[in-house]
Amino acid sequence: MQEMYGIKYSKPEVVLLQDTGIGVAETAARTCYDSFSNSENDVIKNIENTLPNAAMCKTLNEIEDSNLLDDLAWTYFHHSILEHANLSYLIRGTSRGVLQEHARHRIQAISVRSTRYTMSSIINAFIASKHGGDKNFFIDKVLAFDMFVTSDVAYNRLEIGGMFDKLDFQSKRIEDFHSIAVAKSSLSFIKELQGKPQELYDALQAGKKKRNVGDAFKHIITDNVKVDMVVTFNLRSLKNYLTLRDSGAAYFQIRWLAQEMTKVTPQKYLDLIVKNK
Repeated sequence: MQEMYGIKYSKPEVVLLQDTGIGVAETAARTCYDSFSNSENDVIKNIENTLPNAAMCKTLNEIEDSNLLDDLAWTYFHHSILEHANLSYLIRGTSRGVLQEHARHRIQAISVRSTRYTMSSIINAFIASKHGGDKNFFIDKVLAFDMFVTSDVAYNRLEIGGMFDKLDFQSKRIEDFHSIAVAKSSLSFIKELQGKPQELYDALQAGKKKRNVGDAFKHIITDNVKVDMVVTFNLRSLKNYLTLRDSGAAYFQIRWLAQEMTKVTPQKYLDLIVKNK
């Protein structure tokens, strides 16, 4: 937990899912210079005279150090060979604001929790609040979802209250609001459980989810909402990312994320891309 600009925030969590090793990157560099025999790694020396078998490839991917890569990265700035190493991270609890910043890094693979498919609980809470509950019912229900990077309850209640107001405005303008908010098989619950907001909410939650419900309602959420994602960088792109984002000039939330990613990145990669790491 950390406070910035008078608001308390939670920090993201990061796990390194997989890394491909630096051996392939050295092999690529040795291919450029036809210098396999100069490697301190025996498996790479042997590539000069034989095609690697499965056992050799396993050993290749377990290489921890490479003098050549270090020279190319820090003396000759030949960074293209770093593109042959890839790392994938699972990120939980960063914000949609950070997601916008991430999108500016062109060379990455990124898969993000979808608002098209994951907003049913919010909409169900709103429907229940309008049929026997009230605005506070909605706020209390959504507050329990822990869906914001901000952790101040008073501030988050303001956020959720704004979501209610936007949904309420929209519901009064759309004649068939329920049909776009709730699956057809669950519409009967609204009449059957009128005046019983908790029972209505539970029934909607247990029923079939409306497909793509976020298409109509994603406008209600802000950059403060948490997102989960998996990102894969090649090592050259990761160098660019950490150089720019683990910097005092970076947006503070993406700086926190870059710092957490650095913590779980093996030292053999940091040695090639981050000074004094």
